[in-house]
Amino acid sequence: MERLKTRNGLKRRALLAYGATLLALQPMLSMTAQAQDYPAETMNYVVAFGVGGGSDIIARTMAKVIDDKKLIPVKMLVENRPGGSGAIGYSFINAQKGNPYYLGGVGVSFFTTPLLGKMPLSHRDFTPLAAIARSPYILAVTADSDIKTIDDIKTATGLTIGTAGAVSDPALLAHLLNKELGASIKVVPFDGEGEVMAAVLGKHLDLLFGNPNEILEQVNAGTMRALAVTSAERMTSLPDVPSFSELGHDIVHTQLRGIIMPKDVPAEAVTYWEGVLKTVAESPEWRAQYVDRFNEIPLFLNSREFGEEIVATSARYEALMRELELIK
Repeated sequence: MERLKTRNGLKRRALLAYGATLLALQPMLSMTAQAQDYPAETMNYVVAFGVGGGSDIIARTMAKVIDDKKLIPVKMLVENRPGGSGAIGYSFINAQKGNPYYLGGVGVSFFTTPLLGKMPLSHRDFTPLAAIARSPYILAVTADSDIKTIDDIKTATGLTIGTAGAVSDPALLAHLLNKELGASIKVVPFDGEGEVMAAVLGKHLDLLFGNPNEILEQVNAGTMRALAVTSAERMTSLPDVPSFSELGHDIVHTQLRGIIMPKDVPAEAVTYWEGVLKTVAESPEWRAQYVDRFNEIPLFLNSREFGEEIVATSARYEALMRELELIK
């Protein structure tokens, strides 16, 4: 009888130990199952700006490449939530904390809106996934302009340059151009890039900074002339146009094109999307439909590299905006 009690006690202890082991393993097993099942529902890409702009184009092109190549087992829905210089869209993404079914894109306002105090968030409130391209800027004039080179800007007087908004990449580049060249170009803000282009072509402005998709059509048509590019090296689509660096000027600035998620998403989701976005960035479809079509600079940065670049980019914007007294 005593032996039977002892055996029963040992069995109970063994069962309890086994049960405790299962309980300890349950979160791990659950996490593994979730990782294997992810994504199991529609992915939502939130564009913090209107339809047809650069942020919208990259989102819809990326979604198309992912769908065409069947890179994920679910659909991706692209939704526009414009307003507040990106604040409405980014705030919505941030509100999905921990939810790996929401994506967003990094634009200029991702950095400048928080720095201006117009959004109670910053880059620290999001999870970086990957960067998949860079957008350079081109300084251009009309084809019949007396400004033939960057040196002509130094000696000219009364020049004007147009920008879309008081705080934008072209606006900051315009101020940087004045600083670097010792020039006194007057910066004139407009409501959009289209108005700036119309003002330059109508001879109401002398200069403008624009993305390749805005400038190259005019250059190829012979109505505008490119003076310099803000990428570190010459662009393949403008092999005869020097970079500012090549001309000895410290102006290197490109718009980072990357993808983010809300804060505190599972690490497995980050790893999953790093793989998907790397496949997108290296695919011929992405090259043809986005990089070559819009004359972007090809790029892939993983989550860690992208995160480091986000921090560096924000610091660069902050330093320049403080220098220009746009923020205190």
